[in-house]
Amino acid sequence: MVVASAEARVKELAICLPNAPTPFGSYVEAFQSGSLLFLSGMLPVAGHVPLYTGLVGRELSVAEGYDAARAACLSGLAAARSQLGTLDRIQSVAKLGVYIACLADFHEHPKVADGASKLLLDVFGPARLPPRVVLGVSSIPLGMPVEIELVFEIGPAFASQTEERSQP
Repeated sequence: MVVASAEARVKELAICLPNAPTPFGSYVEAFQSGSLLFLSGMLPVAGHVPLYTGLVGRELSVAEGYDAARAACLSGLAAARSQLGTLDRIQSVAKLGVYIACLADFHEHPKVADGASKLLLDVFGPARLPPRVVLGVSSIPLGMPVEIELVFEIGPAFASQTEERSQP
């Protein structure tokens, strides 16, 4: 399968990445260790303004939770681009964690998390789709409904290539 340039996919899909997020406290948004880029928890914000607040399944619908997960993932892509200079250095998404603020009887976690997963699928394609952890939690900073955790495997800038990913 031919690997598409992530930057070309962003442009082709008319995805508008926000400005890279800035910390809400004493931490960094991104840290590279060897070939891995770790992002801090990404929130659905514009600058420091929450785009969504409340619990999914109570104040927010599943569809709004999906949109919040997508917005948080967009912030993650913006943070990665800011750190790396281009999304084309991302060889794979090594991990996606989606934390959803909800009540104990909420059971639609996968539908909310798909907001982030679908964005990553659109940008990086199925061969670079990550393993995913989805958890319901009682609260997320600043009353937001979703927080995204991302780890990327990085390499040199994109060059058109053929890639196969072994499947179990």
